[in-house]
Amino acid sequence: MFSNNHHNDGHVAILVPAGIGIQEMLIKRSPDKFYRPAYVGVRGWVGIELNRVSDEELALHINEGWRLIAPQKVQDAFDAAGGNAPN
Repeated sequence: MFSNNHHNDGHVAILVPAGIGIQEMLIKRSPDKFYRPAYVGVRGWVGIELNRVSDEELALHINEGWRLIAPQKVQDAFDAAGGNAPN
């Protein structure tokens, strides 16, 4: 999800699901880059400040988050297509 200063929280960020314990670890390691977002934070999602992350790191977090929630059949088709969306 994209968050653009939602309810004036000051964050321009991407919100992604994170594995068990990952949200807490990321926030503790880099609280200027990661935060616990309202509503979905209680479910383990993490907010990633867009102005504090490289494109490469952001892509990694998006991919990891997608793999946590995408059905296995969809992941298998994606992987079979060489990491490109199948037609």
